[in-house]
Amino acid sequence: MEGQTQTLRVSVGPDPIEPAALVAEVGRPSSGATVLFLGTVRDHSPGKPDVTHLEYEVYAERVEPEIEKIMVEAASRWPVLAAAVEHRSGEVAVGEVSVAVAVSCAHRADAFESARFIIDRLKETAPIWKKEFWSGGSEWSKGS
Repeated sequence: MEGQTQTLRVSVGPDPIEPAALVAEVGRPSSGATVLFLGTVRDHSPGKPDVTHLEYEVYAERVEPEIEKIMVEAASRWPVLAAAVEHRSGEVAVGEVSVAVAVSCAHRADAFESARFIIDRLKETAPIWKKEFWSGGSEWSKGS
């Protein structure tokens, strides 16, 4: 582990997320654990059994710096070797990945805990808004 540089990367935009590329990106020879969390668009929501897609709106100037701050905090709490976060903006169809968090650490407990911290804090503080669309209309979502 000595001599290795910790890497943290965040990207928010309209392009599809490639999970395998994220896992490869955060892999390190000293990593004993890589955790990948994928948030996908589901076909339902409370009271809306037929969600067709979501639309994410982001505060472009603030979103990546806010997520970077979360990642730095995670890396200060756990021995993160590398982490990458990607979040979609714009329209995302049912079944597609809307957010991904990949983290590598020497041990699994640290990888799980740091990845969970990143996604939970992202949902709480990142300036990203979600609008749900279904056959009967659309509305901005209050939950995750």
